[in-house]
Amino acid sequence: MLKNHPKGLLVAFFANMGERFGYYTMLAIFTLFLQAKYGYTAAGATQIFGIFLAFVYFMPLIGGILADKVFGYGKTISMGLVVMFLGYILLAIPTPMDGGKVLIFTALAVISLGTGLFKGNLQALVGNLYDDPKYSKNRDIAFNIFYMGINIGAMFAPTAADAVSNWILNKKGFFYNADIPALAHKFLENKGHEIIDGVTVSEKLTSLAAQQGYVGDLTNFSTTYINTLSESYHWAFGVACISLIASMIIFWGFKKYYKSADITETQKAKDVNLKSQMVELTPKQIKDRLYALGMVFFVVIFFWMAFHQNGAAMTIFARDYTVGQVGKYTNIWFDLFGLLPIALALGSIYFILKPRSSVKYKIIALVSFIVFSLLAILRIEGLSFFGIENSNPDSFFAGYKEMNPFTPQKFQHFNPFFIVALTPIIVSFFAYLAKKGKEPSAPRKIGIGMIITAIGFIVLAIGSLQLIGYSPKEIDEVRAPAEVLISPYWLINTYFILTIAELFLSPMGISFVSKVAPPKYKGLMQGGWLAATAIGNYGVGIIGIFWNKLPLWAFWGILVVCCLLSAIFIFSIMRKLEEATR
Repeated sequence: MLKNHPKGLLVAFFANMGERFGYYTMLAIFTLFLQAKYGYTAAGATQIFGIFLAFVYFMPLIGGILADKVFGYGKTISMGLVVMFLGYILLAIPTPMDGGKVLIFTALAVISLGTGLFKGNLQALVGNLYDDPKYSKNRDIAFNIFYMGINIGAMFAPTAADAVSNWILNKKGFFYNADIPALAHKFLENKGHEIIDGVTVSEKLTSLAAQQGYVGDLTNFSTTYINTLSESYHWAFGVACISLIASMIIFWGFKKYYKSADITETQKAKDVNLKSQMVELTPKQIKDRLYALGMVFFVVIFFWMAFHQNGAAMTIFARDYTVGQVGKYTNIWFDLFGLLPIALALGSIYFILKPRSSVKYKIIALVSFIVFSLLAILRIEGLSFFGIENSNPDSFFAGYKEMNPFTPQKFQHFNPFFIVALTPIIVSFFAYLAKKGKEPSAPRKIGIGMIITAIGFIVLAIGSLQLIGYSPKEIDEVRAPAEVLISPYWLINTYFILTIAELFLSPMGISFVSKVAPPKYKGLMQGGWLAATAIGNYGVGIIGIFWNKLPLWAFWGILVVCCLLSAIFIFSIMRKLEEATR
């Protein structure tokens, strides 16, 4: 898959992977943190989440202008890494319950600015690598690979956030329970007399405190638990600082591999030796290209509005409506270190069956399949190499219990895991269609992606029909009764379908922008793609207003309708889009 690609792609791949690992570690617990520490409602936390994401993806417009007109891509990207590092340090500073809001919102603003300087310009830099005729035919595949790097980082992020958070909780003698934060806040707000599931808030909280091994004053327990959980989230935010250091080392240490692409049209115009490399377009060509980009930007707003519910409504749904513990065979989905051997074993099958693989590679693939399959079995069953059960809970070979608890943020590793697993398949599928002369254009892929997104939320709407009578308004920010909680497979299947949609839409869209953008506006247009994402992310918060107002199936239904309408729109102007980009 990496054949016939410049080495600079790998530098961008790993630099982006480190930055995204930190970003998604933070994002995996962000709404949970806001609700746990400050007692925000789901709608309030979602509003902040949407506004933050909007700024994160809007700032690349400014970053693109600065790169195109002033600093160039490499310097702007470097400044972004440093600024983001400072933002994550601010976010990681622990403060007591209800305190430090100014620090938190300052940190979010700094992270937004740093991301704006970094993200779009790195994409523009990758696109420049493929302006070279030697590599240009591999542009779409390159962005699939680049996108996979983003998701390898994101895949490990929820597990990292979960591990750090649980470590701090356990160190203080607690363990995570999704019911406690909301009940603790209600009690501290003098609502201990309210009835939930037939018992008062105080009685329910007393029972949960006893499970934590705590007997005593509920006010002290509520405050201590919330402060400890908040501290655990702050420590998890600090993981981003470490990953950004890795990104800095990679990006600065291997500069020679992307140096030839680190040049803007402004810089070419100022250098006599580079003027001949400038690409001039007619005003009509520029107008047609900007029209095509603008229409695509408009459509993807609705995709991101739906897709980024993964960190908002879908995370809250996971916490409040999905069972909190599962059997050992379902638990494999929530254990990344058990899931990876299975994925690698399945990946080995691809190389065993690949027609052009040599006998040597087929043998290596067969051995890999056997080894990874064995590791997966040992992880699930908890057996040692000598057939003796391993009782050490921290061992790779400890296995799972009959019922295994998991935290809501664990659902967020499904999307990046599926990205990594499905990218080779999607790339091969598009390559097959290209050989047949039937590969859809980038705008057509985006339209198909919108239809697939709608299907994903239809699945979740069907699953939510089991929860009629238990809407967010009716349960009042407290976890639904245990007897109505639904299987995690409804969310897992939705994540799987949304991932397929994302692979049809996002890497293809980035590649489309790098190919179609007028040369003098490359950074700006990558910023435009991300600004469209920003508007969609703000839409996450707008849609979030309906969370406490509608039945669950109707909430997901809004997203289905939006996606289908945007698909109809892009197919209605498809001929104009394809003509404008020829």
